[in-house]
Amino acid sequence: MHVQFVLFDGFDPLDVIAPYEVAHAAGTLGGGAVTVELVSAEGPREVPAGLPNVSLRAVAVLDPARADVIVLPGAVGDLPTEREITEEERARTIPAILARTLETELPRLVKEAFDREDTVVATVCGGSMILAMAGLIGGRHATGHPMGRDVLETAGVHAVDARVVDDGDLVTGAGVTSGLDLALYLVEREVGSRVAHAVEELFAHERRGTVWTATGAEPTVAR
Repeated sequence: MHVQFVLFDGFDPLDVIAPYEVAHAAGTLGGGAVTVELVSAEGPREVPAGLPNVSLRAVAVLDPARADVIVLPGAVGDLPTEREITEEERARTIPAILARTLETELPRLVKEAFDREDTVVATVCGGSMILAMAGLIGGRHATGHPMGRDVLETAGVHAVDARVVDDGDLVTGAGVTSGLDLALYLVEREVGSRVAHAVEELFAHERRGTVWTATGAEPTVAR
């Protein structure tokens, strides 16, 4: 399983590093069953994160033909406010940072990934908002950071209040630290539970919550 982690200007480094380490460890403990790569829509370059003086280097271009799994992170920035703000202040907000990815080749490349039968697109935190704003996951089930789930709903996505949501070739994680759980689940799903458990032991981290899927009986709602 080859996993490409997408970097864009303003990305949240924890959204990338946490699942990257899980996938890398799965490759080590699984005899090379998982390989990892940092990529961007533009190709090899130094990509600034949303934190001061933090960057990661993309070593290749995002390539759905090479990737089995593509992981899209969220962003670090200012939160929207109800008060009047300047354009410069607005540009530093998380929604603005995420929206700027739509001006790159990223939406086209992710659509290409969805069009392939053998590629999984995964997101952490605000990554699902990028897909929603790009019009790529309307009618699908997904999660994301709680503060951004209204964006998912507005875009026609069935927003689910769960830590990890599995909708087939779309697997999404909620808040920032859910990247650990999302990656462990992907390792279990694609490589096997024994390797996933070995990674859990190595990192002293146990996944939280139930992975939500649109299967089984619908629960009744008490009134």
